[in-house]
Amino acid sequence: MPGLLAPLERKNGWHLAEAASDMTPDGVQDFLARMHWDAAAVREDLRAHVVEHLGDPDAVLVLDETGFFKKGSKSAGVKRQYSGTAGRIKNCQIGVFLAYASRHGHALIDRALYLPETWAFDAARRAEAGVPEEVGFTTKPKLGQAMLKHAFVAGVPCAWVVSDSLDGADHQTRRLIEAQGRGYVLAVTSAQRLGFKPVEDWLEDVPARGWKRLSAGDGAKGPRLYDWAYLPYRTPPVPGWKTGLLIRRRKGRPHEFTFYLTRSPEETSLADLVRVAGQRWRIESCFEEAKGETGLDEYEVRSWTGWHRHIILSMLAHAYLTIVRRHAIGGRSPRKAGRGVVAAHRAGGAPPALASGVGAAAIA
Repeated sequence: MPGLLAPLERKNGWHLAEAASDMTPDGVQDFLARMHWDAAAVREDLRAHVVEHLGDPDAVLVLDETGFFKKGSKSAGVKRQYSGTAGRIKNCQIGVFLAYASRHGHALIDRALYLPETWAFDAARRAEAGVPEEVGFTTKPKLGQAMLKHAFVAGVPCAWVVSDSLDGADHQTRRLIEAQGRGYVLAVTSAQRLGFKPVEDWLEDVPARGWKRLSAGDGAKGPRLYDWAYLPYRTPPVPGWKTGLLIRRRKGRPHEFTFYLTRSPEETSLADLVRVAGQRWRIESCFEEAKGETGLDEYEVRSWTGWHRHIILSMLAHAYLTIVRRHAIGGRSPRKAGRGVVAAHRAGGAPPALASGVGAAAIA
């Protein structure tokens, strides 16, 4: 942890070893790959720490993935596959992540390494990379659902879930969120069907004056201004809730749209839906900060266990920096922060054995 927090040029094995006054990176690699310690328990502590300092009943859970570019074929799960990080096919590992975003800050709280089918059914490669026997092929949406279930069982305070189009298109993800009494604003592709037609065909139902220019939050260059429209969609009625299609149009590009399936309390305004949709950028900020400051992508381990251990420690370091910065600029007192939601979170906390639902060995 001190090395991940230190102002080192890189956070790989050699640089971390030098920071610890070690002659070689052997000790760092042993710690990540072979020593006995419980990464699942560290994740439980991380989540509790984030909830204690950033917790808010109106918070948003954000699902997304990021790529880790690699050379060779030995690192667990590596292959030539599409990476949204690069916007093209690269030789990489893909990690699926869950972030917590509230008015107090944002941090990553869970992660899972995606194991492609070519790996899942190759016994020799699995054995060499230390992939546990109980870990099988699991789609990215299933990995995301497992992390959401874990957060819900643990009582993580939140009101919304947002995601990219991969998770948004998965009906089981939507049903899971609905069953937990949360709202969602989930991105989908233009081909996603809503009712009897693709969502892009719903554009013809937007009246000429149905667009409203609103900010989805502040970016590096100021407010993220887009034109927005909302079309209600009737589903079997659930008292107090409404469903619909949210559409985003880029300024100056009238034929470029992004679509979202939404479920929200009846009184939710268009501005509120837009604000929630904008929370998805918070996980991108988490990736950028963690890769730039706490070495999220600078590991030199190839094993399944080593990946999960390095990533959780980098996430913990990033959360620590987020919380320290929050308090340094006048945030809430650490002792008083979110006392109510922390108590509820801990009371409903799941034991480490329930971690992510992908097998304890996957994260230990």
